[in-house]
Amino acid sequence: MNFLKLALAVAGMLPLASYAALGGAPGTGAASQPVLRSAVSLNASAVAAPYTMRATSGADGVTIHEYVLPSNVVFAVTWQGPVRPDMSALLGSYFPNFTNAAAQRARGAGPMIEHNGDFHIESAGRAGRFFGKAYLPRLVPVNVRLEQLQ
Repeated sequence: MNFLKLALAVAGMLPLASYAALGGAPGTGAASQPVLRSAVSLNASAVAAPYTMRATSGADGVTIHEYVLPSNVVFAVTWQGPVRPDMSALLGSYFPNFTNAAAQRARGAGPMIEHNGDFHIESAGRAGRFFGKAYLPRLVPVNVRLEQLQ
């Protein structure tokens, strides 16, 4: 019985260990793996984008994409799944920005969109389908269009 409790606790913690906090190093869990090297088009010529995207799927069905700079810093995260991910773990030191924005917003009034000089978040959804993205504008590479972050 104790083994079962321990196994359930470890399984519950796996999604937390599989991705990084915004502004930190990328997730190093077994579920986190480099997926692709992105490319952008500049004047009709393809140039390698200055980031790597890592995808992680948790046991809860949430898919997290981390956008990582060559300096090993996550400049953006996106999520999609049947439940909202652990926003505290996902946003790290930017979590208070998220809670402040949520507190100032009327419930049920559509998506939450918060802009300030250092942090941007868009979060929306309903039961069974949540999605969003958060990024640090000062870290977004010059040639990266924010629409590319999905």
